[in-house]
Amino acid sequence: MTGLAPSAIAAECAWPAAEAATAAAERATTVENAGAENPDDLPVQIRSEGGTEVTRAGDARLTGGVTISRGDRQVTAESATYDASERRFDIEGNVEFRSPELRLKGGSGSWNALGTGQFTGAEFELPQRPARGSAAQLEMARDGVLKLDDVRFTTCPAGNTDWELRASSIEIDQQAQQGRGRNVRVDLKGIPILYTPVISFPVGPARKSGFLFPSFGNSDKSGFEIGVPYYFNLAPNYDLTLTPFLLSRRGFGLGADFRYLTGRSRGKTGTDYLPDDDLYGDDRRLSTLVHRTDFTDRLRFDADLADASDSRYFEDFGLGPDGTSITFLDRNLRLAWLGRGWRLDGLVQDFQVIDRDVAPLDRPYSRVPQLVFTGLWPMPGGLEASFDAETVWFERDVGVTGLRADAEPRIAWPLRGLGYHLEPSAAWRATAYELSDTAPGDDDSPTRGAPILSLDAGLVFDRQAGERRQFLHTLEPRLRYTWIPFREQDDLPLFDSARPDLNLVQLFRTNRYVGADRLGDANELAAGITTRLLRAETGQQYLSATIGQRFYFESPAVVLPGEIPESRSASNLVGEVELTAWRSWSARAAMEWDGESSNTLRGEGSVQYRPSESTVVNLGYRYRESLLEQWDAALAWRLSPAWQVYARQVYSTREDKSIDRFAGFEYTGCCWRLRLLGRNYVSNRTGESDNSILLQVELTGLSSVGTRSGTFLESAIRGYSPATSTTRNPSLSP
Repeated sequence: MTGLAPSAIAAECAWPAAEAATAAAERATTVENAGAENPDDLPVQIRSEGGTEVTRAGDARLTGGVTISRGDRQVTAESATYDASERRFDIEGNVEFRSPELRLKGGSGSWNALGTGQFTGAEFELPQRPARGSAAQLEMARDGVLKLDDVRFTTCPAGNTDWELRASSIEIDQQAQQGRGRNVRVDLKGIPILYTPVISFPVGPARKSGFLFPSFGNSDKSGFEIGVPYYFNLAPNYDLTLTPFLLSRRGFGLGADFRYLTGRSRGKTGTDYLPDDDLYGDDRRLSTLVHRTDFTDRLRFDADLADASDSRYFEDFGLGPDGTSITFLDRNLRLAWLGRGWRLDGLVQDFQVIDRDVAPLDRPYSRVPQLVFTGLWPMPGGLEASFDAETVWFERDVGVTGLRADAEPRIAWPLRGLGYHLEPSAAWRATAYELSDTAPGDDDSPTRGAPILSLDAGLVFDRQAGERRQFLHTLEPRLRYTWIPFREQDDLPLFDSARPDLNLVQLFRTNRYVGADRLGDANELAAGITTRLLRAETGQQYLSATIGQRFYFESPAVVLPGEIPESRSASNLVGEVELTAWRSWSARAAMEWDGESSNTLRGEGSVQYRPSESTVVNLGYRYRESLLEQWDAALAWRLSPAWQVYARQVYSTREDKSIDRFAGFEYTGCCWRLRLLGRNYVSNRTGESDNSILLQVELTGLSSVGTRSGTFLESAIRGYSPATSTTRNPSLSP
């Protein structure tokens, strides 16, 4: 495929280099004058190429080409008349005005020595913006405010007017870097896309209260949607956006987003509220809060809270299988304190159950609160001592509740050298409970304690490879022996323990369970071997492959309710192969293999081609025995500097249908961008499907119209990074 280089469109759409250089020189002059003296105190200089007539009152008539300048402001015209009493120049014929903030050309006008002026039939440019336009009349105030009548305004470069803002009047405050228009119509390629009686827009990075451009979209469940946000610039460090919105099938609602930033804290909170949903028959709401405070460099507080009005909220308003299939909302408060060699975390955590089909006994426990301590200290003789401890109060409406205290002191002797490591360690893990709501006759204060002995050893062999010996090939075997005696634990509750899938990380963990309610007995050896291909000069990895397995000297006896006891002498085999850096290609494959039944229990694979940040092709496969088998294909492909296409399909082989798919395109012009996506998805929880359309139009330096989709594309297409947005969005000061 042939086409323009990525820089070609930028060169075609750029403002002239000479004008940019002139603008830079004028800005430099402004800074120099500001540092020296006030421009208003400088004398007015007049040069006339033709005749000059001066009256006794001081009035003057200048012809034959006139130049009037004061500091960095200059006016040229064919002729000028000076009114001494008003200190005003009336100028005619090929009028040009130049300053660091404004350039204009007009047929006639007037200019005051104080810096004010009025011009008719003016074509203007704001070089520091950059932006340009025309006005039937332009008035320039001393404070830098421009007032324009019958205006056309755009940020497109000269010779291109892909989008244009037309207004009966516009007022531009160059110091505040904000504009306000009345009776405004926005045209894109000559087609009106928006009309509003009043609008505020930026002419620089500064923030200002006012209406933002509306957003709109469409879905089967809610119908056509439109929202008109109003932005409140309350202070440099906090702001508020209120968005009244309409869902054609549900009714009117209001969204509110508040952001704040202080010397030690930052955060945002928001609410979407839909009173008396016409389809649901009741009020709908989602509220969120994300907050962080750094009291000191070592003490941090985080809050992440969310609350939905009902269990069907995400089914009705979420986008995609992930959004519509939320089972629980996590709400937590966390306090972290870092010491020298230790860390203390405090957590209060609760869950809102969204999926009401989850049985009460299967719902997660609240932690009210949880305290976790972790410490590691060097000891004489090369030893290391560590101490991990946790105290949690578990609460739930049904089932056993209560307090769990868990502690694990450990001592290790890490021996590390060139090409090897050897680490024997010994630990004791003790767990105690104080329980409520236990069954009659059950112990309400059970305890458990057991020693843990382990020996972890590994070697690294390497050799040079390649025709020029440019690669380093390694072979890295690793062994870990673990011994934990059996302890009867059937009388202990199950607050948060589970057995995770076997993978290369889990293979070398001491406890085969997560959570402190179960400590798996072990007399086993975990063995794995990894080989890598690295670039010798930089250490960049090209290829890695790992395979591993556990070998049991005694069959494990501790099991969870419903878990089948292990009766074999070895675990399933796990392996992974990863290609990371070869000519824009990367690939990964991982699996868990049951050798006894010659069956794959879990598998996944992916291939990615990524020649640039905006061009990505992904192909993936996921398999879990008796649960799912899915293919996932996605692409973001740049056809040219202006055109890009997007597509993705997630297909379930077990269900023989697509569960998520979308396709669309993006066109990027000199000063605007259009993105259109159509999507069909199925909820993983209910099986209901929905169709939606995402449309977004961005106008360079003005705003966007439609539904923002850049973040969605980044999450849906792995490895994709969108081009820098052309819009200017309000942002808090750092």
